[in-house]
Amino acid sequence: MDHATFIPPERTLMGPGPSDVSQRVLNAMARPTVGHLDPLFIDLMDDIKGLLQYAFKTDNPLTMPVSAPGSAGMEACFANLVEPGDKVLVCVNGVFGQRMVENVTRCGGQALVVEDDWGTQTDLQKVEDELNAHPDIKILAFVHAETSTGVRNDARQLCQLARQYDCLSIVDAVTSLGGIEVDVDGWGIDAIYSGSQKCLSCVPGISPVSFGPRAVERIQNRQVPVQSWFLDMNLIMGYWGKGGKRAYHHTAPVNSLYALHESLLMLKEEGLSQAWQRHQQGHEKLYKGLTDLGISFAVDQAYRLPQLNVVTIPDGVDDAAVRKQLLDEFNLEIGAGLGDLAGKVWRIGLMGFACKDRNIDHCVASISKVIR
Repeated sequence: MDHATFIPPERTLMGPGPSDVSQRVLNAMARPTVGHLDPLFIDLMDDIKGLLQYAFKTDNPLTMPVSAPGSAGMEACFANLVEPGDKVLVCVNGVFGQRMVENVTRCGGQALVVEDDWGTQTDLQKVEDELNAHPDIKILAFVHAETSTGVRNDARQLCQLARQYDCLSIVDAVTSLGGIEVDVDGWGIDAIYSGSQKCLSCVPGISPVSFGPRAVERIQNRQVPVQSWFLDMNLIMGYWGKGGKRAYHHTAPVNSLYALHESLLMLKEEGLSQAWQRHQQGHEKLYKGLTDLGISFAVDQAYRLPQLNVVTIPDGVDDAAVRKQLLDEFNLEIGAGLGDLAGKVWRIGLMGFACKDRNIDHCVASISKVIR
């Protein structure tokens, strides 16, 4: 077998992630690698922390990027906060809620589940009923932006319920950070995780997380050690602590963190509310283009994610054949449905750098040609 340099084609990434990465971010990755304990890199880490606090809208000192994708951010939150026997209430209305349940179980916790139909919001009344029925629930966990269904859950209200019933909240913001409003301190979120490859439009492989004071106290007062050595925040705090001397924990992905820093810098330059507004305007343009083709949106407008559009595949259209043709002929990637929605919907991402007129026009025109 002959081996050669891998040169990927220039795709337009409008699936559920990764999203298009700007040349600025790719250029940042190509800069010279320095040691992960180099004083200059430590300065960069402090800057990344400040930019992440801006993106999450928080003053939490324990805000940092986990050196692995969003799934590791999820595991970091559950592994650090769930102890054996803890009751955790998980809201499930898609694939990623189900993954939360899996994490609770593997941490030795007891998962109680509030289930709602895929494509609908988590029912707040059902959550409150469960919290009333089980006063010993320690944590309420939910997905803010459910990537599998394109639904936005009501994070503000869910966090308010967690506070009211003296629970910690764990929030999945993998697809929401940078795309719609996320307000960690304003909503009282105790632990939150995201991913670099969605609305931040960075390369995949990094998971920003933030732990509030109540979560940090829980971590420091654990009865049993965190079962994951790599994700134990008690150890990582020594590496991502503020400035000065850092304890060696692991070799950080230096060049990927250059990329994250650049993407966060771009978000700061644009401004959070401007970024949220751009995603909303992009969604409205895509909505008009696709509905003009007779394609309907699967999620109610009231809680539809602008950055992840789940649309119903028209009758008689071959799901896989269309996606293959879009990729082969138009270099355009859109996403398939997952779980209950497999074969019924497409997931079209408008995330970060990919949310721009040129991409939306290309997407609508390409789908139009293929389904005609």
